[in-house]
Amino acid sequence: ISSPFFPPNSSWDAAYERELQTFQDIGDTGEIWFGEESMVRIIRWLEKHKVPLDSSVLDIGTGNGVLLVELAKSGYTNLTGIDYSPSAIQLSEKVREKEGMSNIKLKVEDFLAPSAELSGFDICIDKGTFDAVSLDPSDAVGKRKLYVASLCRVLKPEGFFLITSCNWTREELLNEFREGFEILEELPTPKFCFGGRIGNSVTALVFQRK
Repeated sequence: ISSPFFPPNSSWDAAYERELQTFQDIGDTGEIWFGEESMVRIIRWLEKHKVPLDSSVLDIGTGNGVLLVELAKSGYTNLTGIDYSPSAIQLSEKVREKEGMSNIKLKVEDFLAPSAELSGFDICIDKGTFDAVSLDPSDAVGKRKLYVASLCRVLKPEGFFLITSCNWTREELLNEFREGFEILEELPTPKFCFGGRIGNSVTALVFQRK
């Protein structure tokens, strides 16, 4: 997980420092948040809907950048990853170099205050960054609103937003993104059974900007 919502000396940055060192030592890219199937789910949806390979894609809170590498391997050519943690961007740069994916753009950015050039994307992807907003002890509600406002700024009208969350249900996410977005699809995620009740520990939704 990576997050633009904690100060640089936070535990996220420290975690990416460790992953960066590990990558330099043994070439291990570190943890894939939500596992491999979450990346496959995203790529399958893009392919199923014949999203053009030159569509501009923004990975919000890119972490180690592995999702962007997989998108590049699937033929996507216009890829950008942002993260608030400089260590995360350093790590993703090294992963990009190792994989020979020079066309992936990487930037240190605070998504709650995006720079002017961060705009006009066809697709935005979030795996856990919106969750991190919810964990922020200082004004989480205000920061979630800022997140939605930023998303409206960077995503084109009729652009797609793919979100994977372990904190929020479908109904809660529909409520959070009701201003400016409509749901297109809920993607299948692994089910779990507890006390005789079946549920999902992960929610994955596709929204379209109005």
